[in-house]
Amino acid sequence: MVHLTRIYTRTGDRGTTRLVDNSLVPKTDLRVEAYGTVDELNSAIGVTLSHGELSLSMVDALRLIQNELFDLGSDLATPLNPDAETEPLRIIASSVERLERWCDEYMSGLAELRSFVLPGGTTGAAHLHICRTTCRRAERIAWRAVDEFGVDTPGGISGLAVTYLNRLSDLLFIFARVANRRDGDILWVPGASRQAPAPRPE
Repeated sequence: MVHLTRIYTRTGDRGTTRLVDNSLVPKTDLRVEAYGTVDELNSAIGVTLSHGELSLSMVDALRLIQNELFDLGSDLATPLNPDAETEPLRIIASSVERLERWCDEYMSGLAELRSFVLPGGTTGAAHLHICRTTCRRAERIAWRAVDEFGVDTPGGISGLAVTYLNRLSDLLFIFARVANRRDGDILWVPGASRQAPAPRPE
């Protein structure tokens, strides 16, 4: 159980923070950058949900994902330690498999894509694209952390945590397409900006 009795602690005023294993690191540590960006993603999902445009099934999925993103943040904030006295909270294979299953289910009703999708459309879809790109950024930072600390090795990053971010960004892309299904995807037209725009009627 988590107990938050005071929000400010003054312990980070020197530019450092503690990971879950109590190790002291700079706030610029790539692990801190990774789980901080996951927190940003979670906030973006919250804004998306606040608009109330999505189907109930997507809302339920995103609510579960929001909770799981806290698990992911804890995972990224806990260096791997095979000798840990207690088992830390980590992303597990079934969480990744659930994302893959949702990807397959929601993709089944979508038209085949013949170009890249431009972010936009409904408010819900536009916000889901912001979530998607934030998720991709979190994944890139996590891979930088892997480059520095290693993957699935003592002191390193869990490979499943990074895989989760990859699958989640795919799902968010699919959700954005579903949110635009009524009016269709807005597709990229290569070189369209080189053509003279048609005059708008007054």
